[in-house]
Order: sequence, then structure tokens, then C-alpha cells
Amino acid sequence: METPNALDIHPDNAVVWHDDRLFLLDQRVLPQETRFVACHSAAETAKAISDMVVRGAPAIGITAAYGVVLAARAWISSNAAADWRVGIGADIEVLAASRPTAVNLFWALERMRRLISVLEAADPVPALLSEARKIHEEDAAANRAMGDFGAELIQGPTDIITHCNAGALATGGYGTALGVVRSAHAAGKVRMVYADETRPWLQGSRLTAWELAQAGIPVTVQSDNVAASMMARGEIGWVVVGSDRIAANGDVCNKIGTYALAVLARHHGVGFMVAAPTSTIDMSVTSGADIPIEERDPEEVLACGGKRIGPNGVTAHNPVFDVTPAALVDCIVTERGVVRQPDAEKMRALMAGV
Repeated sequence: METPNALDIHPDNAVVWHDDRLFLLDQRVLPQETRFVACHSAAETAKAISDMVVRGAPAIGITAAYGVVLAARAWISSNAAADWRVGIGADIEVLAASRPTAVNLFWALERMRRLISVLEAADPVPALLSEARKIHEEDAAANRAMGDFGAELIQGPTDIITHCNAGALATGGYGTALGVVRSAHAAGKVRMVYADETRPWLQGSRLTAWELAQAGIPVTVQSDNVAASMMARGEIGWVVVGSDRIAANGDVCNKIGTYALAVLARHHGVGFMVAAPTSTIDMSVTSGADIPIEERDPEEVLACGGKRIGPNGVTAHNPVFDVTPAALVDCIVTERGVVRQPDAEKMRALMAGV
């Protein structure tokens, strides 16, 4: 574990390239402990992704892009420098295998692959680092744009429910769903944000609540099963969530529990907004039924805080994501604009030319 002393512990600094190394704010231990994990190789980067040191689709993609830079530097500094394309290719496959669902991972790696295919320099590191930084900077800029687009849709002041963490910690900075919340709060439209705790990793109570508190935005943590009773009171105006992959027909894959929120929102007449960059939209996937859903270790459900809470001999079902049908989504907010009542035709129009 190392800390880049020149950096502050801040949500916008979740993924940092500093002093020729990749530093990741360890999201497994926030908010009780703040520390960075240093990655020196593509293999260490892939392990950090799979171990949930970093999470959130855009942040995973950015991290993987920097992992390609680490791979290139390792091969160039070795005796096999002449074979750097082959070596980097193998490392890219290691990075691609780290998480199966978030499409930003594969999008970022493909972008790095395309650059590698046209590079003629003996040392590819400077060009690859420049591209990784562009991916990082473009994501942060996209988040601010979608924050403003999403905030325009909110009539306030109102209360908002969000699920999991789709803030700066999960992105290149500012956030997707929390970017909308930040912009809406700045416009005086947010009374209170109710952050679902988000079992089993508790990203809502650990990460979202920490981010919003850092930003001075009123936040209350609630158990995942409280949303229905909150909506029934008539004070919730919107559910605002992020996404790990959006299919060509507008189906949305996000943290497990999102689908249930969408059903509840529709029943209670609450708006359901998805905020995600266009890099999260996978036009090669026809519908949500074709998106691979990651299953993680049952022990994540059977334990909490390092202490087992389930009885011995019992297993658990631990899908990380679920799919919300496009018919339950009121709008998808991207850096290119808003898609209302998304369907295949509207998604094609949004992605034309991307």
C-alpha cells in the first residue's frame, strides 16, 4: 500500500496517474480508512479491478487504460522490447478478464488496441499514456455535461433516491448519477438524497453517503427495502442511477436492486432516470437478456464486516447486476443529450456517428 503524498483524499482522485505509477483509492475500506493502492503492472491492475479496489463502469475503463500503459512500459524496459505488441496484447487479455459486465472496460481496451495498431514508435508509452489521460479527462467532462442535462429535468425542490455509487469514485470525476445530483443541488432542486445501502458491498452507505457529505449535499442512508414506503409518502421526485451497460434497445444493466426500484417508481409515479456516458452503451448487444451478469463469491452475502452472519452449510445467490427493461426507464441522460422513453430507434439516433 502506498500513498501519493501530493494528492488529497477526495472522490475526484479515485484513479490517479502520479509519478509514473497508477494509484487507486481503495474503495473496499472507505470511509473508515483512506488509502491508495499502487499498481505497477497490468496484472496488479487487473487484480485491483476484480478485487473491487476500484469499481464503477467508467472508473474501471479508465483504470484498464492506464493498465495498458503499465504493460507497455514493462515490455519496453525488458529484453523483449522488439515484441512489445505481442506482450501488450497478452496483458490486455488479462485486463479484459477482470470483470465481465461493465462494457466501459472493453470499450477502453479497444480504444487502446486501435492506437497500438497504428503506432510506429519504438517506445509506445508516451502515446498510450496520452490516450489514457484523454479517456480520463473526457469522462470527467462528459459527467459534467450529463449532470447539467439531468438537472434540467428535475423540478425542485424534491427528494431523490439513488442506488449503489455512481459518483466521482465510480468515474473520472464528478459522477454520473451523482453528477446529476450535484448539478441539481447547485440549482436548489434537491431537498434530500436517500442513498440505498446497497448490499452486499454497501457502496451506498460507505461511498455515496461519503461523497455527498464531502460535497455538502444532504444525504440519508436507508436499507435497500425502504424505497417503497418512501415513495408512498409522495415526497420522492426521482430515482437517479448509473449503469454498467446499456443495450441497443435501451435496457439498462446496473447494480442488483435497480430493477426493483424501477418497478416501484413506475407504480408510484416517480421518475426513473439513468445517467451514463455513451461509452456505457453497447450497440452490439440487442437487449438486456444478452448482457452477461457477473456472479460473485456467496461469502460476500453470507458475511458482513469480515464476520459471517449466515449459518454454516448454507450458500447464497450473489448476482452483482440486474437488467431494467427500457419500458420502465423514463430517460437516459448522456453527455450527448437525453433519450426519453428509450427504445431501439432512439438509441440508434443517439449513437449515430459515435
